[in-house]
Amino acid sequence: MHKPFYIDAWVVLPDHMHAVLTLPKGDSDYSGRWREIKKRFSKGLPKNEHVSLARINKNERGIWQRRFWEHTIVDERDYWHHVNYVHFNLLKHGLVERVVDWPYSSFHKAVASGMYSRNWCGE
Repeated sequence: MHKPFYIDAWVVLPDHMHAVLTLPKGDSDYSGRWREIKKRFSKGLPKNEHVSLARINKNERGIWQRRFWEHTIVDERDYWHHVNYVHFNLLKHGLVERVVDWPYSSFHKAVASGMYSRNWCGE
């Protein structure tokens, strides 16, 4: 409620995540949102990952990359390119053989809404 956004596409992988988010008009605070997302997500995970001394000194968890890549969507073609990339990324990393087999993805919601078929990129 404090920093609203809409999730267009999202996938959580073992060591990173990808998302396409829509922010309210005139709002471009991606950094603040990612900071909050990482912080709140991390609180729900056990602290059993390897943490370097540098991260310990900065009070950081070892589960997130420090940086993020930000891209402002320019048109509908660009939008679909990025939404598809998010949903395809777990195949790229060899985590599953079919997109539908990965539970930590907005792909399932997209299938339920008719945006994709269950066998998109995999059967």
